[in-house]
Amino acid sequence: MDTGPLISFLAVDLLLVCVPGADWAFVIAAGVRGRSVPRAVAALVAGYALHTALAVAGLAVLVASSPALLTALTVAGAAYLVWLGWSVLRRPAVPVEQEEATAGPGFWRGAAISGLNPKGLLLYLSVLPQFLVTQGDHAPVAAQTAVLGGLHMAACAAVYLAVGTLARRLLSARPRAARAVTRTSGAAMLGIGALLLAQHAL
Repeated sequence: MDTGPLISFLAVDLLLVCVPGADWAFVIAAGVRGRSVPRAVAALVAGYALHTALAVAGLAVLVASSPALLTALTVAGAAYLVWLGWSVLRRPAVPVEQEEATAGPGFWRGAAISGLNPKGLLLYLSVLPQFLVTQGDHAPVAAQTAVLGGLHMAACAAVYLAVGTLARRLLSARPRAARAVTRTSGAAMLGIGALLLAQHAL
């Protein structure tokens, strides 16, 4: 696969990954609460690994060609965002004593967060296909999809590790700042989810 499409995709992908959302809230909460940031990041990456596997299998193209199915998945993801946002607002992440932080972040919850994230659906169904080269002597589409999906997972791992680590270092001793950051994330998730639901209701 040519380096041109790879670099272009990575640039766009990093912009999307760096926009705060549900993934950020999950790793920030892990960092603030003294839990394992690498485990939280692995959970999020697992959700995107499922996206990548489905895209390689051709299901992403099938979903993209079915407006009803795509709408249903988007609405489900938006509803999940609203629920997550409301949960964060009700119980914002705050620093805890080290001995209280024995349980790691829920792995399957993290995978569900990234797996149902509307931003992830947008990436795999709308953005990624634009960087696939289908004409000429190039690698099969499935192989290209796997490479681009792998790049996305690597970008997520790098960015989210940095976010979680910074949250631990900067917010773990500042309860007020930790509450403010997590409440802002919760409000953003609630707003984005509500906006998506409103758009599909019209």
